[in-house]
Amino acid sequence: MNNTLQKKHGFSYAKYGYLFSLPFFIAFLVFNLYPTLYTVVLGFTDSKGLGNITFHILKDDPWKNFRTVLKAPTFILSIKNTLMLWMMNFIPQITLALILTAWFTSRRNKVRGQGFFKVVFYMPNIITAASVAVLFNTLFGYPKGPVNDLLVSAGLRDGAFNFMNSPTATRWIIAFIQFWMWYGYTMIVLISGVLGINPEIYEAAEIDGANDRQIFFRITLPNLRTILTYTLVTSLIGGLSMYDIPKMLNAGNPNNSTLTATMFIYNQSFQNSYMYARGAAASMILFLIIAVLSAIVFYLMRDRK
Repeated sequence: MNNTLQKKHGFSYAKYGYLFSLPFFIAFLVFNLYPTLYTVVLGFTDSKGLGNITFHILKDDPWKNFRTVLKAPTFILSIKNTLMLWMMNFIPQITLALILTAWFTSRRNKVRGQGFFKVVFYMPNIITAASVAVLFNTLFGYPKGPVNDLLVSAGLRDGAFNFMNSPTATRWIIAFIQFWMWYGYTMIVLISGVLGINPEIYEAAEIDGANDRQIFFRITLPNLRTILTYTLVTSLIGGLSMYDIPKMLNAGNPNNSTLTATMFIYNQSFQNSYMYARGAAASMILFLIIAVLSAIVFYLMRDRK
């Protein structure tokens, strides 16, 4: 009836759907697609210099910037650092998130005040990275800082320890910050996945006498394959794009021990030489690394039935 009236009067509401979606497409084209395509083009040029908008395509040697980046020891080091920092924070992050998921979704042991605990665990994720970096810089300050004062007063050290001058300590602090900020988010995603599993499966398992451990490893984890894949891929993308915490906490020192791939790209593009072309080439190389690793994750987590 409504369709007949719309056709009769030559009026359709469909155009309003396109109209409301138009701002998204405009924003996507201007702030996502255009910069991405422009970056790809810059990787094959000699673009250099702040404010210099003229550049030329490297027709004789279009892969020059890519070779230069791949031969740079600092770029290789930044990739190793990025992968190391990601693994140092993701392994404990997913482990704790799975433990909390099993705890909150247990059908036999009902946890009281779940809403409160979920909010507390998720809260670090809504704090800005800049605020967290300033907080931990203060906590581990040298020669005066709460952590150093606590260690000295407890008799664990004779004097203050410069955490930010130690490669190992700095890496662990950054990894802990990333873990602390994101384990709550991962937990919420996994809990959402568990709630989507058919409850009849759990009821059948309980009738058959399965315990909590068997239910979690035989039912919950296999049915969370898709959610776990999503978590792995998004964490991989976010981890390999890590910039704000390492940059604000230590800026790649000491000895570039916390230099990440995105920090390398920033340094190439916006510091000293302003090598936009090399920064663009490094961005595309990082994109390819993320794409390959994501494809490997999808392959390993595929449904083998």
